[in-house]
Amino acid sequence: MRVIVTSHGSTGDIYPVIALAVALRNAGHDTVFATLPVYREEIERAGVAFYPLCADSHEITIQAWMGRLQKLHSPISQLREVFMCALPLLPDLIQRTDGVLKGADLLVSSYLFPMNKGLADRHGVPFATLSFAHQAVPSPDYPPENIISPRWLPSGMRRVWNAFLWRAANRIVDRVINRAVRRPLRDAGLPLVRNFFSAPAERVIVAVSEKLMRPRAAIESRFRFTGYCRWQAPEDARLEEELTMFSGGEKMPVLTFGSMVYPDADAWMRRLAAAWPRGRKLVVQRGWAGFEAPAGRDEIKVVGSVSHDQLFRHASAVIHHGGAGTTASALHAGVPQLVAPHIGDQFFFGREVERLGCGFRIAKKCWPEKLAAALARLDASPEFAASALRARATLASENGPTQAVEELERFVAETKAGRAAACVS
Repeated sequence: MRVIVTSHGSTGDIYPVIALAVALRNAGHDTVFATLPVYREEIERAGVAFYPLCADSHEITIQAWMGRLQKLHSPISQLREVFMCALPLLPDLIQRTDGVLKGADLLVSSYLFPMNKGLADRHGVPFATLSFAHQAVPSPDYPPENIISPRWLPSGMRRVWNAFLWRAANRIVDRVINRAVRRPLRDAGLPLVRNFFSAPAERVIVAVSEKLMRPRAAIESRFRFTGYCRWQAPEDARLEEELTMFSGGEKMPVLTFGSMVYPDADAWMRRLAAAWPRGRKLVVQRGWAGFEAPAGRDEIKVVGSVSHDQLFRHASAVIHHGGAGTTASALHAGVPQLVAPHIGDQFFFGREVERLGCGFRIAKKCWPEKLAAALARLDASPEFAASALRARATLASENGPTQAVEELERFVAETKAGRAAACVS
C-alpha cells in the first residue's frame, strides 16, 4: 500500500517517524515522508522518499520557535504558540498535503496536527496518528496530566469525575487549536478539530514501551501501545576515537539538552565551570543551546551532533531535559538519569524516570551548581543503576517499528472490510 507519514518540529518529532517509515518500507509499502525541507537530508539518507510541505524559500527557524515556547510556562500557552508559529505555513502545508494524498492508502500524522484528519477524510484515506508520549491517552481511571482527582471519592464517582475532566480538557484544547487555525481550515474547506484527546484518529499509535509505560487502566481500543520507534543518526568513527581517548576507557557523565535553546549559553557554561569538580570528566553535547567548552577546563569536553546510542555507550549517567526521544535513548542505554525538565511533557517524563527508579529530577534553573551533588547521589545508590539495567532488558524484548507496522496494516484491513460491509448493507 502507499503510505504517507508526516510530522513537524524538532528531531524528537522527526526521528520516530523516520523509524516508522523505514519499517513500512522494509515491509514492502510505498512510503513517503512529507515534512519541512530542513529534514530532507536525514530522511533521504534513511532511504525514505521525501515530499516537501513548503517551499525551500520559506525562512523557517525551528530553534527560534523553541526559544519562544520555553518562555511560556502554561501548557495551554505553549500549545497555542505552536499553532501560532505554524500559522503562516498552514495554507502551504494543507495544500501540499492535499496533493500528496492522491492515491494514498493511509495517512499517519503526528498527533499534534489533528487537522490532517479532515484531509484524509476528503480523500477517503484511513487516518492514524503517532503519539510520542502517553500522558495524553485518556482514561476514566486517572485525570488529565497535572489535574487532581480527589482520592476521597468512591471509585465509581472518581471515574465519573475523571471522565468529565477529560471531556473538559478536550473542549479547552480544541478551542485553543481552532482559534489559531480556524481561518486556514475554513479557507481549505476543512472541519475544525474535535476531541483532541479522546478521538484524534480512528487508530492512535502510542510509540512508547508498552511494558514500561502503559498505564494499568481502562483505555479505549483505538490507542495501541507498540514500543519505541527509534532512529539514530550514523555513528562518527572520528568522534568515537576522541571520546575513547578522552575517557581513558572509563564511563563518564554525559549531558545533553537536545533542542532546548539557551540565548545565554556561555553564562550557563561559566556557571558549570565554576561549580564542576576539578579533574572530573564530563561530556556536554552542544545541541541547539550552542554550548561551548569553558576556557581552562580540559576535563569538560563539548561534542556536536552525534547518535545518542554512540554517545551514551560512554556514559556512566545521562543528564538530559526529559524529551521523549532522549528519555527513550537513555532507557535503552541502561544507565541512570538526571532529568532537568525545561518545557511541556518533559516534566511528565522526568516523573516517569523517577517512577521507574532509573533516576530523579533536578531543577533547570540551578543545574550547573547542583549537577555534581546530584551525580554523587546517583553513585551512592546502586538501585538507580540496577533499575536502569532492568529497563534496558525490558526494552530489548520490544520491537516498536515492527509492532507499529503490524497495527497499521491491521487498521487499514479493518477499515476496508468495514467499508465493504457498509456498501453491501
